[in-house]
Amino acid sequence: MNRDELIEEVCAVVRDRRVLEAIREVPREAFVPPDLRRWAWQNEPLPIGRGQTISQPLVVARMCELLDLDGDEVILDVGGGSGYHAAVLATLGRRVISVEQHEDLALGARESLVAAGIENVEVVVGDGSLGWAAEAPYDAINVAAAAEREVPPALIAQLADDGRLIAPVGRNQRLTLIRREGELVRAELLEPVRFVPLSEHHRQRD
Repeated sequence: MNRDELIEEVCAVVRDRRVLEAIREVPREAFVPPDLRRWAWQNEPLPIGRGQTISQPLVVARMCELLDLDGDEVILDVGGGSGYHAAVLATLGRRVISVEQHEDLALGARESLVAAGIENVEVVVGDGSLGWAAEAPYDAINVAAAAEREVPPALIAQLADDGRLIAPVGRNQRLTLIRREGELVRAELLEPVRFVPLSEHHRQRD
């Protein structure tokens, strides 16, 4: 599958033209290991080490679409992995803070972002279930790892008024869209997905 074939497949589900253009523009091959680059434009996850994967482009596009970004948002990206999801978010928002728990993956993500020419992402090392309070609140939060029971309270606390959060939640993992309206937090369950688990800290605390 090449880039054009991937976009054709993704646009059968995702309608946001800005998101489709971001998927087209971000060089996914910069975020996969060299020996897997021949498959970079396949619509499937690929291993990146540490038991982690670079997410399926369709799922990345769908999550970005649900965040409904207009270009001026400060975004928290939890479970940064390869940096690919953050790179797509960075083309749709103003600035991205991407939290990755593994130092080696964070280093690789920084290098890949430079190679891709993405300058508005800061990759930090930390426990994603705790978010990144230093830059909060966030207009949008993307969680690319599954919470077994619920979205960690720390992430919801770091969401700005009128902010949106998208995350896979539950043992059977469904995308969950959360909107914050002042003190009111609304959650909407959406389609099933499959992600690696959120950090051990949150799982033990549950």
